[in-house]
This record gives sequence, structure tokens and C-alpha cells, in this order.
Amino acid sequence: MERRLISGYGAWEKTVGYSRAVVVGNYVHVAGTAPVTRDGSPPPEGSYEQTKLCLEIIGEALERAGSGLEHVVRTRVYLTDPAHFEGYGRAHGEVFRDVRPANTTVV
Repeated sequence: MERRLISGYGAWEKTVGYSRAVVVGNYVHVAGTAPVTRDGSPPPEGSYEQTKLCLEIIGEALERAGSGLEHVVRTRVYLTDPAHFEGYGRAHGEVFRDVRPANTTVV
């Protein structure tokens, strides 16, 4: 079965041995995504901004895979504090309001 690897710009991809996304057949599997900036600067402060950055990183990988955020069927989110839910939820809703993928959010 043919696999196509989509690399990101994370410093650990080669060391740890993972890809930002892997395309197999008609499926694109995206790795868990943290708000890591391209230039290595500190991540944004708030959960809204961090979620927006994560979704931009994911969207870029999906585009490179020949897909897009409009094709997402499932999201999984891990929050470290319930206080982050509002910001995350607002950013997730802006991107997925009409797509409405299945979602699991773990706090």
C-alpha cells in the first residue's frame, strides 16, 4: 500500500520518527499538533490563539496532502485546564462550524 509522508517544521520529527501527516489511499492521518511556531518563537499565550495556530498547521498539512479542513471527520483535543475551553471552543467553532466533525475533548 502506498504511503506519502507530509513533513512539518517541528524539530523533533526526524529525531523521534514521525510525520505531520501520512496519506494512505483516500485517508490523511494527522499527528497530534501543538502550537509550535515556524520560527521557534514562543507560542501564543491564550487558548484561542494557540488553537488557531494548531488549526493553521493542520490545515497546511492537509492542503499539502491534497485535502483541507473541510474534509475533517474527527477531531480530538486535550486541554490542560477547563479554563481553556472557551478560547479553544471559539477557534474550533470558527473553523468547523459548518463541517461539524465528530469531536472528543478531554480536559
